Amino acid sequence: MITEELAPTMLAPPRPVAPATPSPLVSSTRAPNRDKGKLRWDYLLPLATMHVLALLAAAPWFFSWTGVVAFALGVSVFGQLGVPIGYHRLLTHRSFRVPKWLERCFVTTALCCGQNTPARWVCWHRMHHQHADRRDDPHTPLVTFFWSHVGWLLFDNRSTHNAASYYKYARDILDDPYYMYLEKHRLAAGLIYLAHAALFFLCGLGVGWAATGEALAGVQFGLSLLVWGVILRTVYVWHITWAVNSLSHLFGYRSYETGEESRNNWFVAFITGGEGWHNNHHHDPVSASVQHRWWEIDLNYYVIKLLEWCGLATHVVRPAHQRRADRSRAPR
Repeated sequence: MITEELAPTMLAPPRPVAPATPSPLVSSTRAPNRDKGKLRWDYLLPLATMHVLALLAAAPWFFSWTGVVAFALGVSVFGQLGVPIGYHRLLTHRSFRVPKWLERCFVTTALCCGQNTPARWVCWHRMHHQHADRRDDPHTPLVTFFWSHVGWLLFDNRSTHNAASYYKYARDILDDPYYMYLEKHRLAAGLIYLAHAALFFLCGLGVGWAATGEALAGVQFGLSLLVWGVILRTVYVWHITWAVNSLSHLFGYRSYETGEESRNNWFVAFITGGEGWHNNHHHDPVSASVQHRWWEIDLNYYVIKLLEWCGLATHVVRPAHQRRADRSRAPR
């Protein structure tokens, strides 16, 4: 998602932020810190446009089986590596480490899914963990389901859209020159997304034209890759990411008493590669794995383990019970 440019004050340390104080569980339908009626058009217009364009997938002229394959692979590669593995477990919770070049590749793939810039994404998710289902939670469904799913992005929120919050919750992210560049230049993330979309279309155009010798066939094939492999895939990844915030705080079972409403939701886990085991995650957020029972399959953790096996991932944080067992076996 294209983000606004940071204010010039972002270049200097912000004024101190008052320490967070406990707040009660949200019990009203008024969203916390929302500027009443003030829409964020920089979010609303791109979101609405992409949803309208995604409807083109229903038109036969834009269909191709290659486009369907591009959709499925795009969800796995861009969606899985970029968002739950890159933004969530790597950047937000530091559950493992990878070389800086690979970390930045994960961030770039997340931007190719229309995600927010890394500092904002990390800031807001860390805020969610600190204030889960309380007044300062950016997207608790205890306001409304729509608010937690997408509404929180569409209205101006004084606590989430300010430089002081970014520095408080994501200072480590802003210390990276590439991530700071993305914050200071409002069009950079959008240009990355548009460039990857153009690449999908041009590859399809070239292959289709070469295979048939007809320019129109090339255009049709290129548009099928664009609609299915980019636009529909982006909208789908948005919704499965948002579902963790909404569905996984409303429906499912709880294995742990965590002080908020997080739940383990098998459907969300299925569509996100494991992120739906959300109560497990809130119980042990630093762990690289959310699989606490054999049938709570966590595909994202398996990818991290594969990276570790290849020597690309290090310092992988094991679940709490394994960490306790390791400490008990350690020599005294």
